[in-house]
Amino acid sequence: MNKVFVLDTHQQPLAPCHPAKARKLLRAGQAAVYRAYPFTIILLRAVAEPVAPPLRLKIDPGSKVSGLAIVNDASGEIVWAAEVAHRGEPIRTALAQRASVRGNRRSRKTRYRPPRFLNRRRRAGWLPPSVASRVANVMTWVRRLCQLCPIQALALELARFDTQALQNPEISGVEYQQGELWGYEVKQYVLEKWGRQCAYCDATQVPLEVDHIVARDRGGSHRVSNLTLACVLCNQKKSNHDIRDFLAHDPARLARLLAQAKAPLKDAAVLNSTRWALYEALVATGLPLEVGTGGRTKWNRSTRGLPKTHWLDAACVGASTPEVLWTSGTLRPLQIRATGHGSRQMCAMDKHGFPRTRAKGAKRVQGFQTGDIVKAIVPTGKKQGTYVGRVAVRASGSFNIRTAGGLVEGISYRYCRLLHRVDGYSYS
Repeated sequence: MNKVFVLDTHQQPLAPCHPAKARKLLRAGQAAVYRAYPFTIILLRAVAEPVAPPLRLKIDPGSKVSGLAIVNDASGEIVWAAEVAHRGEPIRTALAQRASVRGNRRSRKTRYRPPRFLNRRRRAGWLPPSVASRVANVMTWVRRLCQLCPIQALALELARFDTQALQNPEISGVEYQQGELWGYEVKQYVLEKWGRQCAYCDATQVPLEVDHIVARDRGGSHRVSNLTLACVLCNQKKSNHDIRDFLAHDPARLARLLAQAKAPLKDAAVLNSTRWALYEALVATGLPLEVGTGGRTKWNRSTRGLPKTHWLDAACVGASTPEVLWTSGTLRPLQIRATGHGSRQMCAMDKHGFPRTRAKGAKRVQGFQTGDIVKAIVPTGKKQGTYVGRVAVRASGSFNIRTAGGLVEGISYRYCRLLHRVDGYSYS
């Protein structure tokens, strides 16, 4: 599992310790729990001359999930790891719904308001909110980890998907743009796009080959929209047959394959848009920053015999990766999912745009806020027991707690103890 972060009594970060040692300190009364996610303890004494190991925070940015890993450069130990799931698509959907409501409100015959669209200027380096949220998530966790752990340096995979060469590998001359990554990027992009499984039999954990949906001798091109993944057996069986004849017995799979093949290069565009914004934000932290290519990450992971995961990709970023990567026991990365900080909308609307609920009440009730992780111990009554989960506060002081087993209603605030404040993320 992950190591435990340690702070001294002045909240200065110390070298992370093994969970067993943290338990001993807590039982002996020499430390207290400072934070639940990521788990951090604070010592009840100061450390005069702390020894800071050479820890490097490594980042593997992704369109949907980004990997984080803290690696000891001297010993090769992976001290801590996590995977952060972004919420770009929900943000885009919410903004589209807001734009639709505002457009409908302007078009109703209630009062005239001329449309305004040329009176706004965007600052240099502006990114759409759904894209900027990915950079913000990574930087939030970089700052948090730097406060909890004595990180000495950073490493970032400065990936770039060559969308021009992905779409048209024959491009050359003046039209050629950013093509030096073509050979590696196509294979990696196809692996990500098709979920690392055979498109014809859904086989996983087997050698996969890049297959042309329309065979080359039938006029098919090398464009990424004509490429898919196939296991060796399916690739040989399909050969140069027409895809509609080959999958005539499975029309549902055929329709799904053709639709997925024409999907846009959205994930590639997101990575291209965010890579330099993330790079500049990391440089601004003042820590030494190492950058590595996707090819270097894959080579490091392959030569060390590691499986393909986001957090192991992060551990393999850059030329500084130790020859041997290891963990103390079975490391289980912290799964982090961005959930946002709620809505600024004061009340819910009906389909006509009129309010259908009252305005929001107080944000905190008896010191608790909706989304906090609490532990409730009910000593007597029908709801006797212990419940751990996220709380939904009510002005009456009777809360609801959503646990792993379901929703528990009507728990008084007097039985609740705060474990973790809501911070815009969920953990598992």
